[in-house]
Amino acid sequence: MLEEILSKENMTRAYKRVIENKGAGGIDGMKVEELTSHMQKNWESIKAELIAGRYIPSAIREVEIPKPNGGVRKLGIPTVTDRLIQQAISQELTKLYDTTFSESSYGFRPGKSAHDAVKRAEELINEGKEYVVELDLENFFDKVNHDRLMYQLSQRISDKRLLKLIRKYLTRGIMKDGVITRRDEGTPQGSPLSPILSNIVLDELDKELEKRGHSFVRYADDCNIYVKSRKAAERVLAGITEYIEGKMKLKVNREKSKVSNAKESSILGFSFY
Repeated sequence: MLEEILSKENMTRAYKRVIENKGAGGIDGMKVEELTSHMQKNWESIKAELIAGRYIPSAIREVEIPKPNGGVRKLGIPTVTDRLIQQAISQELTKLYDTTFSESSYGFRPGKSAHDAVKRAEELINEGKEYVVELDLENFFDKVNHDRLMYQLSQRISDKRLLKLIRKYLTRGIMKDGVITRRDEGTPQGSPLSPILSNIVLDELDKELEKRGHSFVRYADDCNIYVKSRKAAERVLAGITEYIEGKMKLKVNREKSKVSNAKESSILGFSFY
């Protein structure tokens, strides 16, 4: 699978995507505009290191973005070279996994959008499911358990070189104020790999919700479950919280997770009247 990721066709697609997205440079200071000349000079040696399993990703540069309601969101900015490699990996993982994801998952998926998620929520409310379990996962991107994620990946990916490379990206340290701190959990927001890895982690939640017969809409770590009564919603909130924390080793934010009437609920910034 690593050879497919590093193929000329896939790398060209990844290169175009990185150039289009622009973005800030990583800890090496290299800008997106410098990627072309850098790859022309160094790609063959980088590719050889990747195939041999000797490639070592650079540390991630941490930046903090203020949230509208207070606090900050931490983003991890990879170097442009690592962004290119991660984008190439992400494209092949999407081909492998996307067709198996739930129809109720809308975030970071080809052919799906936030507006599609909102329309589906409206449909469920109009079906009479007027009570909503609004699930909030506490610092989801910082809390992903690496061992559980790597086990999930190993069930579908047999190329051990690729698994090793993905783990390197997961554990590579974050640089803040000149100091690099190793990571033992989480998939930092800001990297091209983070969206597909988060969907692979949360697909387990989707499958559990489907198994229990629930109607829901999930966009990344935003998940709303739609039911017909408040009593049922409270029972669902308690049951799924137990599953997320006990089985998935993630944390539910009990202050923000709640049961709402559909007219008082919101999803992705949209409310219903």
